[in-house]
Amino acid sequence: MKYPKTKKVEQIDDYHGTKVEDPYRWLEDDNAADTADWVIAQNKVTFGYLEALPNRARLLKKLTKLWNYERFGAPFKKGGRYFFFKNDGLQNQSVLYKQESLDAEPEVLLDPNTLSEEGTAALSMLELSDNGKWLAYGVAASGSDWQEFRVRNIETAKDEPDHLRFIKFSDASWTHDNEGFFYARYPAPKDDESQGGVNLNQQVYYHRRGTPQSEDRLVYERPDEPEWGFGVTVSDAGNYAVLNVRHGTDERNRLYYLDLVDPKKPRLDGTVVKLLDDFDASYEFIGNDGGILYVLTNLDAHRYRVIAIRTEGADIKEIIPEAEDVLEDVRIIDGKFVASYLTDAHSRIAVFNRDGSGMKNLELPTLGSVSSITGERKDREMFYAFESFLYATTIYRYDFETGTTSVFRTPQIAFDGGAFVTEQVFYPSKDGTKIPMFVTHKRGLELDGNNPTYLYGYGGFNISLRPSFSVSNLVWLELGGVYAQANLRGGGEYGEEWHQGGTFSSKQNVFDDFIAAAEFLVDEGYTRPEKLAIGGGSNGGLLVGAVMNQRPELFGVGLPAVGVMDMLRFHKFTIGWAWVSDYGSSENPEEFETLHAYSPYHRLRPAAYFPATLVTTADHDDRVVPGHSFKYAARLQEIHGDEPRPMLIRIQTNAGHGAGKPTSMIIAEQADRWAFVMENLGMAWSE
Repeated sequence: MKYPKTKKVEQIDDYHGTKVEDPYRWLEDDNAADTADWVIAQNKVTFGYLEALPNRARLLKKLTKLWNYERFGAPFKKGGRYFFFKNDGLQNQSVLYKQESLDAEPEVLLDPNTLSEEGTAALSMLELSDNGKWLAYGVAASGSDWQEFRVRNIETAKDEPDHLRFIKFSDASWTHDNEGFFYARYPAPKDDESQGGVNLNQQVYYHRRGTPQSEDRLVYERPDEPEWGFGVTVSDAGNYAVLNVRHGTDERNRLYYLDLVDPKKPRLDGTVVKLLDDFDASYEFIGNDGGILYVLTNLDAHRYRVIAIRTEGADIKEIIPEAEDVLEDVRIIDGKFVASYLTDAHSRIAVFNRDGSGMKNLELPTLGSVSSITGERKDREMFYAFESFLYATTIYRYDFETGTTSVFRTPQIAFDGGAFVTEQVFYPSKDGTKIPMFVTHKRGLELDGNNPTYLYGYGGFNISLRPSFSVSNLVWLELGGVYAQANLRGGGEYGEEWHQGGTFSSKQNVFDDFIAAAEFLVDEGYTRPEKLAIGGGSNGGLLVGAVMNQRPELFGVGLPAVGVMDMLRFHKFTIGWAWVSDYGSSENPEEFETLHAYSPYHRLRPAAYFPATLVTTADHDDRVVPGHSFKYAARLQEIHGDEPRPMLIRIQTNAGHGAGKPTSMIIAEQADRWAFVMENLGMAWSE
């Protein structure tokens, strides 16, 4: 295969006495004309290859057909009305509906598909006022993390003049006079282009409905701590605004509050009180009874617990103690605590009285995930979404008065889940640690080593990989493929110790866990190296790049998506500095040695064999900037470009890191990925 010629520059950096070459530094500037030309040239080669693959058109047709089913989100209630999301099947974005009761005819409240011709404008945030009359919502264009907020009148389904900009990583929270909301934004840049720079100095503002953003009131800022970020939640009773103070992606945070005094006439000129003022643990505000705040925390509890603390800062009282399972989420509904736990990477729900007594476990349909729970303190019902690898996302309703659960919405999809099975296995990693992995395949699978297998992983930032429903993976299963999902260290599957076991100098554990997963699948007869594809996105893209460098002979295909590929410079772009809490920084001599040892871009070396590789990224990714993938692909083609296996990069235009990507774009990308895998694992079309 003839790849575009990529120029090299003389760029050598000195890291604490170690000279490191970076010949593709120029590709970091994704706005440069040279980079744009390079993108066009690479896509010409890549799509020329993909469009010639024999199964691509069939995959596109099959994915489109299977994707075309009606699906719903869990309803939520405000001001006596119900609201929910629905997608008719192939709509690029799901539509927000309102209805007066569960039996009433739904009406469209907000259709994001009307916001852009290509369906690339997506809802990124929404928050209803306490009286249910106003909707604050955020829109992100082309997959960007940047949001613009607007306000919609729920009665008329029309927008008010409000238009807020320069917002990233923020929700909105209304005060109970229904006149305005808190949010966090960054200082206005000198020009729009500078929004691609490093994100620092986030500030908390209060926006009064119907006024221009220039009149928004600054509530809190920390110019002495430019890396601090803020989230604000107004309490159920409307008497407090609780500030979550964070430093990057570190799980440890601080908890402050502003006493609003009168919920119907909130005071904004009070002093922000520093309630928990050490970055010593994770603190998540759940709700309050007067001056008692309930908090989900891992303080002295690696698997989390619920505590109560007074606003005066008195002694902490434990409400729900730490359990064997990880306590992921807690909310107050019907005056009770509804807790979502993680048991060996799958969900369970428990309901407690507000003093922590009377635990009741709700029965779930199978091993799977509770992906959302909706309801408020005064509600007598709650809704939750449940899904698994072979169980399409189904909405359930729980009645607190009767204690009964019923199916509220169930999807109708043309897939026979009974022909397949999911099993959970546990395998030893290099150091003997037992790692869980879900394996899904056709019933009666013969373990003869001939099954094409796709192994997926992440392993970072305390993020847990739970069983989830994916139309794309259903197509893979129907083609005779095995789908394996490994729960690596660095994630949150077993609490903070599990997370820390895959960070900083222990990051190699994540790669060892993934390599051991591949070896297990081979040793147990599921597959063999030439039939094994691996994939992961973002931190998972880093994972794929690292293990291909370390054990190239173990894999047939690699699919690193939107990956963090340059571990020495990731902190220099947009929000990349925030990941130092998991990775460390090349500016620290000891951490540099660790990062340099596994950085996918820097560790590419000549080898007797290297897997066929399809790198995927997007031109508007302002989280993991595309320069990571650009540089990696250029070096990949330089080092392994003479091999018979393809080394390609697919660059999506008008897209970002992944959130809000339109359905049509997702289907096209998945068709390309599976076509690439089928071709390079030697698969024939089979159903």
